[in-house]
Amino acid sequence: MALSASDLGTIYSLLTNSMSGDESVRKPAEAALSQFESRPGFCSCLMEVITAADLASQVDVRLLASVYFKNSINRYWRNRRDSAAISSEEKNHLRQKLLSHLREENDKIAGLLAVLISKIARLDYPREWPELFSVLANKLQSADVLTSHRIFLILFRTLKELSTKRLTVDQRNYAEITSHLFGYSWGLWQSDVQAILNSFSTLAQSYTSNALEQRHDELYLMSERWLLCLKIIRQLIISGFPSDSKCVQEVQPVKEVSPILLKAIQSFLPYYSSFQKGHPKFWDFIKRACTKLMKVLVTIQGRHPYSFGDKSVLPPVMDFCLNKITDPDPYILSFEQFLIQCMVMVKCVLECKEYKLNLTGRVMDESVITVEQMKKNISNAVGGVLTSLLPSERIIHLCNVLIRRYFVLTASDLEELYQNPESFHHEQDMVQWTEKLRPCAEALYIVLFENHSQLLGPIVVSILQEAMNACPTSVTEITPGLLLKDAAYGAAAYVYYELSNYLSFKDWFNGALSLELSNDHPNMCVIHRKVALILGQWVSEIKADTKRPVYCSLIRLLQDKNLSVKLAACRSLCLHVEDANFSEQEFLDLLPICFDSCFKLVEEVQEFDSKVQVLNLISVLIGHVHEIVPFANKLVQFFQKVWEEASGESLLQIQLLIALRNFVVELGYQSPTCYNVLLPILHGGIDINSPDILNLLEDGMLLWEATLSHAPAMEPRLLAYFPCLVEIMERSFDHLQVAVNIMEDYIILGGTEFLRMHASSVAKVLDLIVGNVNDRGLLSTLPIIDILVQCFPAEVPPLISSTLQKLIMICLSGRDDFEPSKAAVKASAAAILARILVMNTNYLAQLTAEPSLSLLLQQADIPIEENILLCLVDIWLDKIDNASSDQKKTFGLALSIILTLRLPQVVDKLDQILSVCTSVILGANDDLTEEESSGDNMSSSKFHGEGIIPSREYRKRQVNILLFYLRH
Repeated sequence: MALSASDLGTIYSLLTNSMSGDESVRKPAEAALSQFESRPGFCSCLMEVITAADLASQVDVRLLASVYFKNSINRYWRNRRDSAAISSEEKNHLRQKLLSHLREENDKIAGLLAVLISKIARLDYPREWPELFSVLANKLQSADVLTSHRIFLILFRTLKELSTKRLTVDQRNYAEITSHLFGYSWGLWQSDVQAILNSFSTLAQSYTSNALEQRHDELYLMSERWLLCLKIIRQLIISGFPSDSKCVQEVQPVKEVSPILLKAIQSFLPYYSSFQKGHPKFWDFIKRACTKLMKVLVTIQGRHPYSFGDKSVLPPVMDFCLNKITDPDPYILSFEQFLIQCMVMVKCVLECKEYKLNLTGRVMDESVITVEQMKKNISNAVGGVLTSLLPSERIIHLCNVLIRRYFVLTASDLEELYQNPESFHHEQDMVQWTEKLRPCAEALYIVLFENHSQLLGPIVVSILQEAMNACPTSVTEITPGLLLKDAAYGAAAYVYYELSNYLSFKDWFNGALSLELSNDHPNMCVIHRKVALILGQWVSEIKADTKRPVYCSLIRLLQDKNLSVKLAACRSLCLHVEDANFSEQEFLDLLPICFDSCFKLVEEVQEFDSKVQVLNLISVLIGHVHEIVPFANKLVQFFQKVWEEASGESLLQIQLLIALRNFVVELGYQSPTCYNVLLPILHGGIDINSPDILNLLEDGMLLWEATLSHAPAMEPRLLAYFPCLVEIMERSFDHLQVAVNIMEDYIILGGTEFLRMHASSVAKVLDLIVGNVNDRGLLSTLPIIDILVQCFPAEVPPLISSTLQKLIMICLSGRDDFEPSKAAVKASAAAILARILVMNTNYLAQLTAEPSLSLLLQQADIPIEENILLCLVDIWLDKIDNASSDQKKTFGLALSIILTLRLPQVVDKLDQILSVCTSVILGANDDLTEEESSGDNMSSSKFHGEGIIPSREYRKRQVNILLFYLRH
């Protein structure tokens, strides 16, 4: 039954009670609201609560009503099969009510209402709500500052929501909205910025902070409206026009807006220092405004690079940003967020592919200029502008400033390095480059160097040489010289790939870097950390004769007293061990101290990211260094301790599962020695009821596969885990290939005991897969059925009768002449049925005569004109050319048995059958000789030579050879 105005009191009371601290009051109220929300009229009642004038002071209740309203729109506004939608009449009432309540005084409620309108607009505009933007535009004409602020908030939210709709018709609608709104929004923005600047000028000259107190609130609201208007203009330019990098059509608003945005930045910036003490609220606004203006310019450049490359836009913007970076006013240096955006702008322009000079020409007689030629012309023109903007002297100056000013650690950096070295490491090395000034400067420097490596290579080397000469390795005080050397080391580390042409790593290492490590003074952690970074970054340039001392240096750094140095060394060691030219022989005797240092480091660090980093190094060591057995006991104890401490930390658990997998592979046939620790951890990674299973399952299954592949014999506890595979497959086929490999290992390794315990589970898994996966999945799974039939010819076919019926349907269904994958599936399925005929003839005859099979074929519209078994004969003859060597032999054996039936239909096919059998016999001897030779060689190498546990393929081959001798 629909709710009406008479239910308003009830809804209000329930909303009030649902905020009660008394659970006995709150819980029933929440339950009642949950029941009400699906009833017609609920949203209308909520709207009345939100807009009621006498409830204006009841902010909490109105805010909660807004939240319920938003949730109801998400659930019931769109027509769905599983829930009752809000009626068209109520929707129309709510849309009108929302547009009549624009002057909401509470900021939070106003924000929620704006989100509400945007959600409805996404679904209803323009078909059901065509008047939305015209009504808002009309109300703007006569609105006061508060109302206009709320309207702009609604416009911004709605435009942002609509911009995510990517269909052509939606983009066309958005372009139409832009054509109507842009002019008015841009005009208001310009008038507002002038009014704000005039007021700021008056405010800056006033001697008392409260001289204009009565107007402050209105000025601040106007300023916030102006910011919203800026966001709307940005949204219209970005989403209202196709990117000019694709269509090469000039976007006129870019050329109109961008210079004025730059002028606004220049006008606002002086107030940054004058408002800092006396007007904190407006100082905060200045920071947000200048940063946002620069972000808008960056976004426009990225969306419309060709229009932004115009001589009226790009040169003044780039010149301004470069000047602020290289020669900033003193107060700008403390305005880090603004400097970051200036650096982002320069970096984006330097690496913009649309601005790269194109040296290719075009045919002289070509009369029509293509789109690509237009792009080349613009790129060359903009490239010329950039060349004039960035002469060699300016590039060198920018490089010097980035290294000497922005790379140098500040006093607060040093305090953090000493007080919280672990946090310092992660903040410096893992933070987003756009969030902090130094990482942003480093990112800009790397792009600058890439573009001008020949010019800057000698410059960076000279700065490095100057810094090393000014600060010998014996210096221990934190001096400007030492900090410059740290910055120069960083500059050399980041561009190793180009700098190696100008700097010999061997000479640098022997003459300076190795000597830095001999100084153990606590202050040297600054330099030691950067040396660790260099040793990792320059890994590809380290020659064989320098590898050993570099490895020793990294191990020494791994034992440093400062955690940031240890973590930097940990990361660099990973890079060395993973390097294609890693020398295991040179590293082998360092392995004990490396493992011990890692174990101690895990104990020392507190942060989650640090533990993951150390565990990753251990995993990499296990995977690349083969002498792991002597450390097995220590590693097992370590893994157990970390797993116990990692509860709820899925990323850390994933890293541990990866490390354990590498560990099992390296242990090989000795892996059962770690089962007491390994198997409980494995179960935690594959148990479908585990709370973290979504994150752990993939790596858990890979560990499961590795454990089975390297087990010398089936372990009872492993045998008990097989039902987990059924649960995983019931959930999804995302990990089908690994699941197939696991099942194969169970069949081959577990043998009769496995089948006795899990026969029903095997049948269930196969029935789940066959018929529910694509051809690729079937091609992965069918070999499992073939192995099962080979190993258990009497027991398995009756067990998997449902699956075998599906295989018969696959064989007899449709044509596959033009689909190689389907032809391969048919050949594999037919080979399995042929093998059953060879090894359990009576059962196949019984299966093909089942009434249930005939019914299935009939339901699938598969016509059968003769005996199903004879239909299979046609398939065996037809698919012989699609079959593998082994499958051909199986077809030959099956057809030989068919010859004994003495049926007229068989006699009609005699020539074809004999032809197939003859070709199989002639090719069989060569295959058998090859198999026996290969088997002998594998036996010799695997067991008598290296002592490695047999691989899955080797075990399968052994099964085939054993079955061959049993048959003969």
